[in-house]
Amino acid sequence: MIDFKCDNKKYIDCGTNKFKKVIIALFLAGLATFSILYCVQPILPTFSSEFHLTPAQSSLSLSVTTATMAIGMLFTGSLSDTFGRKIVMSISLLLATFLTILCSAMHTWIEVIILRMLTGLSLSGVAAVAMTYLSEEIHPVVLPFAIGLYISGNTIGGFSGRFLSSVLVHYCSWERSLLIIGLVSLFGSLLFLFLLPSSNNFHSISLKPSKIIKSFFLQCSDHILSVLFFIGFILMGSFVTLFNYVGYRLMIQPFFLNQIVIGLLSVVYLTGAYSSPKSSEFILKYGRKNVLIYSLLLMISGIIMTQWDILIFIIFGLMLFSSGFFSAHSVSSSWVGYRSKVAKGQASSLYLCCYYLGSSILGTFGGIFWSLGNWFGISIFIITILLIGIKIVHQLDTSISD
Repeated sequence: MIDFKCDNKKYIDCGTNKFKKVIIALFLAGLATFSILYCVQPILPTFSSEFHLTPAQSSLSLSVTTATMAIGMLFTGSLSDTFGRKIVMSISLLLATFLTILCSAMHTWIEVIILRMLTGLSLSGVAAVAMTYLSEEIHPVVLPFAIGLYISGNTIGGFSGRFLSSVLVHYCSWERSLLIIGLVSLFGSLLFLFLLPSSNNFHSISLKPSKIIKSFFLQCSDHILSVLFFIGFILMGSFVTLFNYVGYRLMIQPFFLNQIVIGLLSVVYLTGAYSSPKSSEFILKYGRKNVLIYSLLLMISGIIMTQWDILIFIIFGLMLFSSGFFSAHSVSSSWVGYRSKVAKGQASSLYLCCYYLGSSILGTFGGIFWSLGNWFGISIFIITILLIGIKIVHQLDTSISD
C-alpha cells in the first residue's frame, strides 16, 4: 500500500477514524448495491427454465436493471448536486432493498421485469453519487486509492450476490434467493446510513434545467471525458456479456457443471479487490493512459485463455479478464473525477450512465453472438469492442490528458 500524506485540512485525512468510516460505509454501499444488481446473473438459466425463455430473454432481468440505472443516473447526479450526496445515496439504497424483497414475491416474468426496472432506477442514486462524494471529501492525492477501495466493495458485492443466489437457487428457489439477499442488503444499508459522515465540501447548486443542459454539453464537449464515457460503455458491456453467457457454456458439454460450482467461479471477481486499489500505484508510475491500455490488453488475454475446453484455463482466463476490467474501471472513473471541473456529480453520472448502458445494450446483444457461434462468437464480439477501446485511448493526446 502507498503511504499517502494528506496535508489539506478541508479534506478527510488518511488514516483517521473519519477516513475509515467513509471507506467502510461506501464499502457497505457497494456491497449492497452490487449484490442486489447482480444476484440474478447466476440464475439466468433458472429463469430460462421456469419461464420458458431464451438466454437473451432471460438476460433482460439484468439488462433492464442496468438500463434504468443508467437512465436514473442522468438525474440522480444532478439531484445530489442540489440536495446533497448522503441523503440521495441513503434513500436510493433503502428503496432498492425494499424493491428486491418485494420482487421475491412475484410470480410472473413481467412482474419480475417491472420490479427489476424500478430497482435499477433506485440503485442509480448510489452508483452515480458515491464517487462524487469521494472526489469532494478525499484528498486528490489519494483519490484513486480511495476509489479503488470503493470499487473493491463493489467487486465483493457482485461476488456475494452472485454466489449466494447460485447456492440458494440450487437448494430452494430464486424467490428465496432474492428475499435473503434483500434482507442482508437492508442490514448493510442501515449501517451505511449510520457510518457515513455528512459532506464537508458539498455546495448546493440550484436545480435549473437550463444549467443542467449547459453543463451536460460542456462535459460531452471535453475530448478526454467523452473518450472516458465510451470506455465505460465498452468496459461494462464486455464484462456483463462474458459473465451472462459463461454459465450457459459451463452447463453443457464437456463440463456439465451445476449452479453451485458455476457460482463458485464468481470468486474470480475478487481479483478486482486487489487490482482496483493497486492501479493507483501504477498510475503514479506509468500514467493513466498507459495503465488503461494495459488493463484492456489484460482483458483480451483473459478472453483468449478461455478458448480451450479446459476448466483451469477458463478459470485463469476469467481471473485475468476480471483483473483487467476492475483496474481499467478504477483508472477511468477516477480520471473522470479528476478531469471534470464543474458539476462533478453530473460528470460521474454521465460516465456511469454510459457504463451501465453498455451492460444493457452489449449484454443483451451478446445473446445474438451466442446463438450464432456460442462461446467463440461471444469471444470475437468482446475482443472486437475492446480493440476499438484501445485504439481510441491510444489516440489521446498525452499532452492534454492530465
